[in-house]
Amino acid sequence: MIANNKSGEVKHISKNAVKVRDYLKKNIVIAHRGSQFWAPEETEATFCWARNIGADYLELDLQLTKDKRLIALHDSNLMRTSNVSEVFPDRADLPASGFTLKELRSLDFGGWFNKKFPERARDSFNGLSILTFKDVVKIAEGYHIKKKNGIPVKEMINGKWTGNYIYEKDPNENGNRPGLYAETKMGNLEKILAIELKELGWSINDNAKEIVTYPGKIDIANTNARFVLQSFSHESIRKLEKYLPDIPKCLLLWHQDMENDLKQNYIDEINFGVENNVHAIGPSIAGEPNNYSELTAVWMTDLIRQAGMDIHPYTFDTIEQFNEYVSRVDGVFTNRADLALQYYGRASIKTAQQVLEDLNY
Repeated sequence: MIANNKSGEVKHISKNAVKVRDYLKKNIVIAHRGSQFWAPEETEATFCWARNIGADYLELDLQLTKDKRLIALHDSNLMRTSNVSEVFPDRADLPASGFTLKELRSLDFGGWFNKKFPERARDSFNGLSILTFKDVVKIAEGYHIKKKNGIPVKEMINGKWTGNYIYEKDPNENGNRPGLYAETKMGNLEKILAIELKELGWSINDNAKEIVTYPGKIDIANTNARFVLQSFSHESIRKLEKYLPDIPKCLLLWHQDMENDLKQNYIDEINFGVENNVHAIGPSIAGEPNNYSELTAVWMTDLIRQAGMDIHPYTFDTIEQFNEYVSRVDGVFTNRADLALQYYGRASIKTAQQVLEDLNY
């Protein structure tokens, strides 16, 4: 926590920050880790599901492997969402940075879901691979990983596997082109992210590529809001502004970081965001099933509005939460994109289960 202004005065974002903020649409549905409810989080199944159901953004967490590859993973280690304890028992508690991409590709990132949620289990979830950042970009563009007899096809160069897979147009994608909303996690990855974002044509600062969109479908991948950055870390926010300026950024808030003088600390966080060209604040909401601390009360959202920022709280999972908060926010992180779209009057014509089945999961 860095105290910026003890007067209690909220600063306002700059004219240029207002311009970048306005790249963002209102009432956006941000598919948290794809979904933690319908399929194993941050896997191809859940991101393809979120794309096809109609989410505006695929939300992912970024970390670095031992060989400096960007992957989608939330936790500080692999034990909750993979079989690392079986495959690498002596290294099970290591972070992702303790493994190469090839080693991580050998793990099952789907089977745990079937064991934890038998009522939503599917045989097709068993054996799902960890995804690279590029994998998620390709899903947003309407591709998926090519498979032969259900096994991902490896990219081979000079007879050696690169750790990457081959992509093909997903025959079951439905034309939606969502954006990506990425959280920087552990590791000094911001510069690497900036380089890869440019290489993939997704950096609006570096001749962003044209992505074909379709009438009546999600088209955010072909706008200046195609990529949004987020972090709880002040250090990461500073680095993101250095390497990826003028790209929408969200400062995430966590109650434990603001204990004691909650109001002043809340103002300090907002002012830190103003000073570092942040365009949205991501506070937690209260209520089941997550039971996070309340950081989206009316007096709090009033302060964010005074600063001119958008409000993207986390994590919406029930109709009761939508009823409580949606009228005063600009978008929602949610594990139930299907519910969020229904609430906003954009419900998919197919159920969540039907979307998975259409994708052959």
